[in-house]
Amino acid sequence: MGLIHIDLFTTLDGVAQAPGGPDEDTAGGFAFGGWQAPLIDEVVGEQVESGMAGMDALLLGRRTYDIFAAYWPHAEGDISQRFNTIPKYVASRQSWPLEWAESTLLDRDTVTAVRELRERHANTHVIGSLDFVQTLFAKRLFDRLTLWVYPILLGSGKKVFADGVVPTNLRLMEPAVTSPKGAVRHRYMLADGTPGVGDMSVSS
Repeated sequence: MGLIHIDLFTTLDGVAQAPGGPDEDTAGGFAFGGWQAPLIDEVVGEQVESGMAGMDALLLGRRTYDIFAAYWPHAEGDISQRFNTIPKYVASRQSWPLEWAESTLLDRDTVTAVRELRERHANTHVIGSLDFVQTLFAKRLFDRLTLWVYPILLGSGKKVFADGVVPTNLRLMEPAVTSPKGAVRHRYMLADGTPGVGDMSVSS
């Protein structure tokens, strides 16, 4: 069975809205679009590229799909070549023409469709797509979670873990890695069960 990977860039206070540019997502009057740009460095770039080495499908929400479809077909480099050639799936409640090559709309039950992607692809990556990611968290429809946490606080904006997250165990896959500008990469895998509890006031 294949894996569903979620890849997100977030601030220290959990804001993941519009890291790439000012007009990426202005919902709620968000004024910090492009917050990641001053903090990007070669280490993060290499981490992103290496993390996509085995990717054989993209799964995106509509807003992220539109941003990607407007940019990547005209870009150069290994990432653009991969994005432009692999299958792309779009989770949306509305139907509209998909002009980016190899794109398919998931026009029925999203939960069932995502589960079927596991049977079809070895490594499906969800990049950004923050609204759609909330569904994946709520339904535990992911296998790997990679977070790049940046050393800034924004206070408001769409958060990585918004309403609907269910109690879930994760396992750190490797030691966290810090880039020169302070971004810390955390890589987790979904683990069985739900978080346990205890009483630290009881002596052993």
